[in-house]
Amino acid sequence: MTHHIPLNILDLVHVTEGGTINDALNTSMAVAQLADRLGYSRIWYAEHHNTAYLGASSPAMLISRAASLTQRIRVGSGGVMLPNHAPLQVAEEFGTLAHFFPDRIDLGLGRAPGTDALTAQVLSRSGADPQSFANNIYDLTGWFSDNGLAQSEPIVSGVSTGTHVPLWILGSSISGASIAGQLGLPFCIASHFAPDEVDRVLEIYRSSFDPTAPTAQISTPYVMAGINVMIAPTDDEAMRLWTTSQRMILDVRTGNRQKLQPPVAPDAMGTAEQRAFAESFLRIKAVGSPATACRALERFIEQTQADELMVMTYAHDPADKMRSMELLAQHWF
Repeated sequence: MTHHIPLNILDLVHVTEGGTINDALNTSMAVAQLADRLGYSRIWYAEHHNTAYLGASSPAMLISRAASLTQRIRVGSGGVMLPNHAPLQVAEEFGTLAHFFPDRIDLGLGRAPGTDALTAQVLSRSGADPQSFANNIYDLTGWFSDNGLAQSEPIVSGVSTGTHVPLWILGSSISGASIAGQLGLPFCIASHFAPDEVDRVLEIYRSSFDPTAPTAQISTPYVMAGINVMIAPTDDEAMRLWTTSQRMILDVRTGNRQKLQPPVAPDAMGTAEQRAFAESFLRIKAVGSPATACRALERFIEQTQADELMVMTYAHDPADKMRSMELLAQHWF
């Protein structure tokens, strides 16, 4: 049997049909507490903007609240979209979090805006091109170091000095993989929504990895891979609940922004063409009974040689998401 590597939770704080942002935020914190009790290793929060149906627009605030409500689980960003922020402010925020919650804070960094072009322009604080992104990470590494000094400017971040917050590079492309490898940092691949070329992307990351880079925090490549998960007592029930994920991705494709929809019978989920698109786009998945889903997770680990998995579960009823988490924990840990 494949070694059961650590499992983590990615939360976008979805608002469900019939619910509110406040409901989504409260559910998110309940999910964090459950993950903490069940033995998951990390819970990370994504960053998205200009959508009324996601509550994950401020990862640092979510991290602070979740960490205060939990005991041992690591809490982080999946990720902070660095072009939207002044890097010094990111260092100060996460340095502060590291003081409040020692050895429990992760800083995952991405280059995508997490929104549309107009909103990205409004948010823009630093460059999104690969070189600017890398330069900002050099500065962040300096601000988290023992001397707290940026690489490019004689600027000190007192609150982040010596905190050594772990940095992760998030990405789905060869470009992101190359940046992570050349900087000597762990790489989280967004395979749950970017299933194409996963093997090639990971090959680039591992082959370009440089443990001698000034920014390096690890000595060998380290991969976390995203996978969609929905577990229920039976395969049939899990497939019915899975239609919420399929409906969500079709809404993203068509620009039909709406709250997370309730599940339907699998053969009633759109047209045959739409079902085929959703299955293709979300094909990196573990959906079914605990036995079925665990076999799929094991096959994915064998394919990617991932060191950790990041689990993404969409459910209209929070109870279904929490049950999926519980069933997975019972059969994995």
